[in-house]
Amino acid sequence: MENKTVNTPKPEAKVDRHDDDEIDLGRLFGLLIDRRWLIISVTFVFMVFGVVYAVLSTPVYQADALLQVEEKSSGLPALGGEFGEMFTSESQAATEIEIMKSRMVVGAVVDQLQLTNRVTPDYMPIIGEWLARRTPGQDKLSITSFKVPQGYEGQALELEFAENGATYEVFDEAGELVLAGKVGQLAVIDGFELMINDAVLTDTDSFTLVKANRLRVIRDIQAGLSVSERGKQTGILSASFQSTDKAYAEDVLGAVAQEYMLQNIRRNAAEAENSLSFIEQEMPTVKANLTAAENQLNQYRLQSQSVDLSIETESILARVVEIEKKLNELELKEKELSRLYTKEHPTYQSLLEQKAQLQQEQQQINDQVGNLPETQQEVLRLARDVEVSQEIYVQLLNRMQELNVLKAGTVGNVRILDEAVTNPQAVAPKKSLIVVLATMLGGMVSVGYVFLMAALNRGVEAPEQLEALGINVYASVPLSPVQEDLNGKLATLVGRTKKAADLPFLALEDPADLAIEALRGLRTSLHFAMLEAQNKTIMISGPAPGVGKSFVTMNLAAVLAQAGQKVLVIDGDIRRGYMHASVGVENNYGLSDFLASVDKSVDGGPVDKNNLATIIHKTKVENMHFISRGTAAPNPSELLMHPRMEKMLDKVNEYYDYVLIDTPPILAVTDAAIVGRYAGTTLLVARFGETPAKEVEATVARFAQNGTDVRGVILNGVERRASGYYGYGYGYSYGYSYKSE
Repeated sequence: MENKTVNTPKPEAKVDRHDDDEIDLGRLFGLLIDRRWLIISVTFVFMVFGVVYAVLSTPVYQADALLQVEEKSSGLPALGGEFGEMFTSESQAATEIEIMKSRMVVGAVVDQLQLTNRVTPDYMPIIGEWLARRTPGQDKLSITSFKVPQGYEGQALELEFAENGATYEVFDEAGELVLAGKVGQLAVIDGFELMINDAVLTDTDSFTLVKANRLRVIRDIQAGLSVSERGKQTGILSASFQSTDKAYAEDVLGAVAQEYMLQNIRRNAAEAENSLSFIEQEMPTVKANLTAAENQLNQYRLQSQSVDLSIETESILARVVEIEKKLNELELKEKELSRLYTKEHPTYQSLLEQKAQLQQEQQQINDQVGNLPETQQEVLRLARDVEVSQEIYVQLLNRMQELNVLKAGTVGNVRILDEAVTNPQAVAPKKSLIVVLATMLGGMVSVGYVFLMAALNRGVEAPEQLEALGINVYASVPLSPVQEDLNGKLATLVGRTKKAADLPFLALEDPADLAIEALRGLRTSLHFAMLEAQNKTIMISGPAPGVGKSFVTMNLAAVLAQAGQKVLVIDGDIRRGYMHASVGVENNYGLSDFLASVDKSVDGGPVDKNNLATIIHKTKVENMHFISRGTAAPNPSELLMHPRMEKMLDKVNEYYDYVLIDTPPILAVTDAAIVGRYAGTTLLVARFGETPAKEVEATVARFAQNGTDVRGVILNGVERRASGYYGYGYGYSYGYSYKSE
């Protein structure tokens, strides 16, 4: 009946009343509370790095300019009513933006400012530029000529000054000297050419020179140049350019704006030049036609002695001249349109229709002329040629004068409203934004790390997790800060292979510790659990190293001994056991030596290898004796299977009330499976938050395969965690203590 009372699991309803979603969310919330100091620390570190980056990063400045693109009109008067339409078109902002960012404009700026010559001062890493920005003056070189052989284009060259900046040397990437010279003098050697007019050396005397590829520089400027239209169809273009150098940004943007305006003027002037060139080509032909027509008219009048025309003939002549004039205008217009459009274009088709109509009228007049006397017909024809040629000639002369005036006064349809100016305040980096983002990133990284570790580490955090698998939990031993300090001291002494005779363990150091109180509760449970056991031997094992088997074994033995029971502790880990260091016992002759019947001398005298008393030592705890592991053996499993092991345990069971054996982890080696056959009671130790429930289940199954029944598990190192409280609906509160005053 007592056994049933001890092993009865807690009510299932307490676990079942929380669905999985609530458990997961609550556990995640608890994890954040448990690891709050880690999250705060990581977030703070990220914030500090964000502040450092924001302070040390090189500021970026922006230059701005404003331009106006007016509605484009060449200003060329039309030779006819529709002739000027082909010289007038509406300029779209998108087109002008692309022109402004074209290689034609940017390439001219690169050549003008010699932007392929890149000079960078060499400063101390990380903080060098930050210190240089806070030093009065600026390191600067004035280079008027810099050429390198083709193979060195884009290669970084090291420029070092000497003699207080009077002389310099240039080295290639391999460290070889390629050029040397003096400031103010042109240096030329083997394809290298460098002319430094002036050098201002404030914080460094070393620079990096690069003759950059022209096309790459153009593309870099195009990528950094931003042009957009303010509003919709306003014709106002806003241009900006960013750089870490204020002067560089202002110079580049100013040069781009100027070059764009100049190319616009050149483009408009080119239209007038083309029209003027066309008229100049036509002038000699028109003049020759006029002279020939006048000569023919005068000659015919002399021959026919006819000078005057009748009123009817003069009327017909006026109409003929008018039609011929219009046809000539259309001919000129057709020649211009043929350079711009195909014959299928609507404008071209309209011109052809007008021309056909005039030709029809001309044919009707020609029919009327056929009814006139022959002399009048000839005079009319010749007079018509003179009048038409004269009209065309005068018109072209006027047009030529207009184009000459227009060409001289071309101003373009682009003007700069605001010259390029660099904002004194840096536009990047956004220091406050960087700090905020870095802080947020630190928080996300730390929270993500906590969740990832929680997902990877499925350690037992509640007895219900094991009881759900059918495994009894005999005790939950809280984590003791005092024991943590003792473990540190013990590890130091064991690592240095020194004697630890004066090192106390928790049962003696702090008998009122909550961990010892929990072991006292385990002592009561063991009393009832061992009523049906075949012997007094208790084996304590675990699934893996580091779960605290030795701690539980030693302190449980001390608690049992303090209750007046005779207790023997055996260090069954003959591979790497170190319990002798905790109780202050020498490990000269121990369990492995006894099982192997080794002849050995201890303290200057031989030992009786058949006398069990030679390996049993007293400890600082009354009624508690101890057997050390002895010499590390190459065949521990075979030694534990030796008949002397069983005989030894039978013998000590006659003299002691409890025999506790600490064994290696079962999942690592088979020693515990062998010792389990001799033990009447087997207990496992699992580490809170580290040992997975599946691992404990596998350990129980491994013992069952070897014929050993595990009575229960001791959950060691239990901590007060919010994740356990919120995640599993309970909390083991060890915040209370009951000490004598």
